[in-house]
Amino acid sequence: VSRRAWNRDYIKLVVLKEDLISQRSGKSNIKRAPTEKLREIFNKYASHTTETGEKYMTDEDFVRKYLGFFPEENYNKASVTYLAGVLDSNKDGLISFAEFQAFEGLLCAPDALYKTAFQLFDTNGNGAVSFDEFVEVIKKTELYSRISVKLDGPFARLYFGKDKQRVISYSEFSQFLHDFHEDCAVEAFKSKDPNGTGFISALDFQDIMLTVKKHLLTPAVKDNLVAVTQGHKVSFPYFMAFNSLLNNMELIKRVYLNASSGSRVEEVNKDNLLYSSQLMSQVTPLEVDILYQITNAISQSSTIVYSDLSKIAPENYVKNITLRVTDIKAVDSPADRSFLIQALESAYRFTLGSVAGAVGATAVYPIDLVKTRMQNQRTAMVGEIAYKNSWDCCKKVIRHEGFLGLYRGLVPQLLGVAPEKAIKLTVNDFVRDKFTDKKGGIPYYGEVIAGACAGGSQVIFTNPLEIVKIRLQVAGEVVGGAKVRAWHVVKELGFLGLYKGARACFLRDIPFSAIYFPAYAHTKAKMADDNGYNHPLTLLAAGAIAGIPAASLVTPADVIKTRLQVVARSGQTTYSGVTDAARKIMREEGFRAFWKGTVARVFRSSPQFGVTLVTYELLQRLFYVDFGGSRPSGSEQFSSATLEDIHKKMNPDHIGGYRAAVPMIKGIETKFGLSLPKFGHDVVVVKTS
Repeated sequence: VSRRAWNRDYIKLVVLKEDLISQRSGKSNIKRAPTEKLREIFNKYASHTTETGEKYMTDEDFVRKYLGFFPEENYNKASVTYLAGVLDSNKDGLISFAEFQAFEGLLCAPDALYKTAFQLFDTNGNGAVSFDEFVEVIKKTELYSRISVKLDGPFARLYFGKDKQRVISYSEFSQFLHDFHEDCAVEAFKSKDPNGTGFISALDFQDIMLTVKKHLLTPAVKDNLVAVTQGHKVSFPYFMAFNSLLNNMELIKRVYLNASSGSRVEEVNKDNLLYSSQLMSQVTPLEVDILYQITNAISQSSTIVYSDLSKIAPENYVKNITLRVTDIKAVDSPADRSFLIQALESAYRFTLGSVAGAVGATAVYPIDLVKTRMQNQRTAMVGEIAYKNSWDCCKKVIRHEGFLGLYRGLVPQLLGVAPEKAIKLTVNDFVRDKFTDKKGGIPYYGEVIAGACAGGSQVIFTNPLEIVKIRLQVAGEVVGGAKVRAWHVVKELGFLGLYKGARACFLRDIPFSAIYFPAYAHTKAKMADDNGYNHPLTLLAAGAIAGIPAASLVTPADVIKTRLQVVARSGQTTYSGVTDAARKIMREEGFRAFWKGTVARVFRSSPQFGVTLVTYELLQRLFYVDFGGSRPSGSEQFSSATLEDIHKKMNPDHIGGYRAAVPMIKGIETKFGLSLPKFGHDVVVVKTS
């Protein structure tokens, strides 16, 4: 009893010291639990009470009841004892509250995973691991039961000394555990190659990887271990390079991003990746060869994209931190996409595109009105020069028509722009989907065709809207003129009249969209962060930048369209068609007339599409529905998940550091490949000579 009391007092001092250090540094991965609440939970699970009335947890109380491990009736009692020994400092089979609280504090430490593994091996609790303790724990693991490991061989002598009397401190233990796993792999290879040929069969290679390196294998790699080797014998250099590749997949990802200039969908062939890997000496040509063998076995492709590396890399825990109002999964996989699902996806895009288009149009409508009046101004006629420049036009509109004059014609614009932008965005996404391959890549010509189709499809909505809008916008130029309403314009023109100048619209909108959408996609990708995520400001900037070449290069077509759609006043030149308008403008006003309003058009189109696209993509992020098709790139924001995030569906009694207890102990198996047997049967160890 006196020894237990001394232990308890000592542990309280350790806890107090750790608390003082945490408060002084102001840093902690996980917040400590309140002592009162922790004691309440401890008492709830503690089943052993001493004669003095003090409560203790048994090994079963802590491991099986509190943590939830080994729920089977035929559980392995030795495994439970070893796990409980992580916090049972005096190894008497009873866990005091002081020990329970001390371990909770340890779990809050940044290196808790290694500390937990260290305490698992430190069976006598003296703060160091001896050779005998190491052998005792390793012999209980499933790893030792499956392969022949010489625990007293050259590797052990390097760490524990020739006479095995040296002990390993915590600071040395983490490196020891890593090196031990590498040594196990080498020993396993030797056991499968008793004649020392330097080769093992493909099936032996698979067996070693599933036994020793299981924690490095993703399901895709695990299913293709034999296929990667094509059934041939595996040499020792190949074996070591294969393991090195899996250990360095995060480095391989950086090599890929360097080779693809930051793109995550560009297909990179072996030569380009090999050239990029020369900048990082840790990656060997053999590892690059193996990488492409693995991706070819998994995806049947001779090139790789970033998503291929995610299938190979050992699992990294990340959490999605993108804000969502809805989170709906319409189908389980792309293969389940029916015609109805595809139709619903288009309707979803159309609806969000309508809202985005209305927001974008409202934001820049005053610039559009100024642009229209500047383009309609005939410089060849005396008395027709009403505005010196765009700024002069803006000031005169406000002076003579008031501030609301800048929004003349907005209502019909909104009624038409919603379906116009919606159909453009929906068609572009739909056609892009058809050209996108299974890796998420799309050829340049596919992007151009998708944009051109989007531009052509919108004319059916654009032309009636444009002609009514333009006539309303120029109506205010004549002081004291009759007030013109949208409905009167529609009645006057008739159905066919609403499509006057449609050829010019095609001439403008098809090239505009063919330039704009590919430029936007590539600019957005360049502005994404290291994780491929686009901040809303980068979407706005990408949309505005892409609008500069698209809007300026098609200005001549826009000028011709405007001249065809306005009502020519007395004495003004009339035009019979696109060719006639182009010829007369060139003859009467010169080449520069085709570029009238270019600045205003760029200043209107660039921010409008920037606002429209950022609204469209943000709406898709907020109102998330997975139809199994493609989604806007850069829309998912991830961050590294903490152990607390991983274990979300946990026992509510797991508070403070114990929020990380379950994933921490599981991490000993996934990171170090050490797992204790679950069932209570004797393990037969087969040794090879």
